[in-house]
Amino acid sequence: MIHSDERTGSTGSAPWGSPLLGPADEKSAIRRVRVQLLLTVPLLIANLIGIAMTIVLAGFVLPGPTLFTRDLLLINAIFTPLCAFVALAVGTVWGTVAGLRTMRWATDPEHVPNAAEQQVTASAPRWMVLQQAALWSLALGVLTIVYGVAEPALIPKVFLAIGAAAIVVCANSYLIVEFALRPVTARVLQADPQRRRGIGVFGRTMLSWLVGVGVPVALAMTVAVWALADPAVSKARLAVCVLSLGGSALLFGMLLMAQVSAATVAPIKGVRQALRRVENGDLDAEITLYDGTELGELQSGFNTMVHGLRERAMIEDLFGKHVGHDVAMAAIASQPVLGGSETEAAALFIDIIGSTTMASTLPAPEIVGILNRFFDIVVDEVERHGGLLNKFEGDAALAVFGTPAPLDDAAGSALSCARAIQRRLRAASDLDAGIGVAAGRVVAGNVGTHNRYEFTVIGDAVNEAARLCELSKAHDERLLSSATTLAGAADTEAAHWELGETVTLRGRLKHTQLAKPRVDDQSGTSDGIG
Repeated sequence: MIHSDERTGSTGSAPWGSPLLGPADEKSAIRRVRVQLLLTVPLLIANLIGIAMTIVLAGFVLPGPTLFTRDLLLINAIFTPLCAFVALAVGTVWGTVAGLRTMRWATDPEHVPNAAEQQVTASAPRWMVLQQAALWSLALGVLTIVYGVAEPALIPKVFLAIGAAAIVVCANSYLIVEFALRPVTARVLQADPQRRRGIGVFGRTMLSWLVGVGVPVALAMTVAVWALADPAVSKARLAVCVLSLGGSALLFGMLLMAQVSAATVAPIKGVRQALRRVENGDLDAEITLYDGTELGELQSGFNTMVHGLRERAMIEDLFGKHVGHDVAMAAIASQPVLGGSETEAAALFIDIIGSTTMASTLPAPEIVGILNRFFDIVVDEVERHGGLLNKFEGDAALAVFGTPAPLDDAAGSALSCARAIQRRLRAASDLDAGIGVAAGRVVAGNVGTHNRYEFTVIGDAVNEAARLCELSKAHDERLLSSATTLAGAADTEAAHWELGETVTLRGRLKHTQLAKPRVDDQSGTSDGIG
């Protein structure tokens, strides 16, 4: 009676707080039988206990004339049992069977209950309890009259015995019905999470108090008044009454409190277990909403919270893919503002060679495939060496090292990354690109407007890297840096490079002494992060 693919949250095979209610993927026909049994059997037992309670109170506990006389034999042996049997039969058919028939929609796992069906299901516990109350009230009236006609002095004890039993049965029945219908209530709350028709945690607690304390104390007080008004009530009878009522208070109070506690603890336990899953990084944790009280709002609130966390994680992941993980985390951790600051960093500029010819001779899907393979290599190595892929520019890319996350050796990391990329591009024979690396003072920060900006790096090092990339396309190494950059790198990385001629790069006034990888570094595997 619930979608078989519905998430069961942290409760595993007990999505509704109890293994008695079965697993979430149980067949609808089996679940209907299960719910029918959980309604019928406990309600029959509750009514039988109520009948036994009536017999004990009227026959052995309460003061007054005895019920077990020859004159009352016909009433005791035939009329009263017949009334009890008829009441049980009517209560079973009218209450549980007919009640579940009105919720037949729940046998269809794909059916979404409409407003009328939701109303019927939400009011089912009260409706079934009112049926129980009606039957017990009818029995109270009929049997009090019958016994009163036979012996007027029996009216008080019969009335009190049946009335007390009726209160106990009705209170217990509400908790039984509410428990058994949790799978159906979950369907209603799934369709309309705002629907709340339960009596609440306070109401459940008061029911427990009524049965465990209120009824026995009220009867004890009534018997005390009775004893004061009727001198014929002996001390022994009064003691029997007090002891019996005290024992029933202990017994029924414990049973009802256990029911109320279980109904209260189950949703809280489910939320606690689901919270542990979220703490461990499982954002797919979700709780089946089955409680129609304030605890249901707790369940619903947890699901809303986790949904928000999933959205946040998805946005963070998407944001990180667009601007880089380090930039995304820095933006989330602090309020980003326009502007930047000077820092030492290294820039790596890479551009595919022959992209214009490729665009005019190859179909678009093939070009996209080549670019994706190219950028897979670039991004993998940049991230492995601690850099940030700052910009994709068509068939080119700019990576920065040392900002926004600082590096001990930004220049060395950039140079090592460039060599690793070039090795992998040479291994992929259809990919060829020029690479330029430069290091120096740059300005890093957010550039744009207040409602649209991006993290970027500006400075002479970036311009130099772009010019070196352009020049590298005319060199066999396809990779160039500068003596200044090499001087800023650690010796372990600088050892893989050698200095070359001095040139004047386009758009620059100063001369630049080139640096390129050593001949023996043009093949082989990457030697790791510099």
